[in-house]
Amino acid sequence: MTVTSRPYRSARPVEGPFVAATSDIPQLNEVFTEAFTERYRKDGMTGVRVPPLNPSIWQYAIEDAGDGALCWRDERGRVVAFNMAHHSGTEGWMGPLCVRPDQQGVGLGKIIVQSGMRWLRQQQARVIGLETMPRTMDNIGFYSNLGFVPGHLTVTLTLEAAAGDHRPRLLSQLSASDKNLTMQACLALTARVMPGYDFTREIEITDRLGLGDTLLLGTPEAPTGFAVCHTAPLVEGRNRDELRVLKLVLARRAELPLMMGALTELARRSGTRRLAVRLQGDYPEAYRTLVALGARVRWTDLRMSAHGWNEVPPSDGMVLSNWEI
Repeated sequence: MTVTSRPYRSARPVEGPFVAATSDIPQLNEVFTEAFTERYRKDGMTGVRVPPLNPSIWQYAIEDAGDGALCWRDERGRVVAFNMAHHSGTEGWMGPLCVRPDQQGVGLGKIIVQSGMRWLRQQQARVIGLETMPRTMDNIGFYSNLGFVPGHLTVTLTLEAAAGDHRPRLLSQLSASDKNLTMQACLALTARVMPGYDFTREIEITDRLGLGDTLLLGTPEAPTGFAVCHTAPLVEGRNRDELRVLKLVLARRAELPLMMGALTELARRSGTRRLAVRLQGDYPEAYRTLVALGARVRWTDLRMSAHGWNEVPPSDGMVLSNWEI
């Protein structure tokens, strides 16, 4: 599809979507930095300069999205916009996504969001969502006009790394054949708690790229919970300072304190200072549990879903799924 736009700052055509490759990472980083720095400037934070992301994190995002790593290019072949659309089984979400500042305000943002939604529907997703900054009314209004409705906040909480009672069980400690069996067991657990969801790809990519690990509760052949974690720094050139939980599944919510204890021990063993958990507002008791454990609130994001494509939390157990990389 060719998109010909007539922006007041440029009359140059834009073509796409194309599937982004790892060779596009420098250009993706450039657009990312420019667009989000401009977003902060419009929000009144003129002194904020958004740094480029770690190339390893971009590689994870591109591989996780697969054919959903959508990008648009100008007449010189340079990336001017992108939308990383991901699906984990029937769960679909988009992020990061942005348009280069000189191409904003001409309809390209609408095109990249609708293209991502179309791709997710083709993947048989039953959930289509994204996260945005809750203070940014322009973004909320923009997504609302495309059929998205606001849900709960996602609250990022952190716990300090600490010694635990037991050595964490990790996927990385297993043989190749045992890893495959454990990933199948994690899929079976996820299917019981949240039918249709599948985090196998995230587990496999994290392990293969060495970005972190998957922590297991229970036995590797029959886990009662697992958490996919990254220790690789988000920002290019920075030291790793936190263990970030991307996906977490528990058969029983009562095991959340046990999981947090294992994760803070893993944070200590991995040489990071703290554990970061993005907790969806669907779990108010879990929020109270984390606060009681000493967690500090660090950030909030607004979870938005396309109307009719919203997520429904499980009646038993827990699934936390980070809609950002």
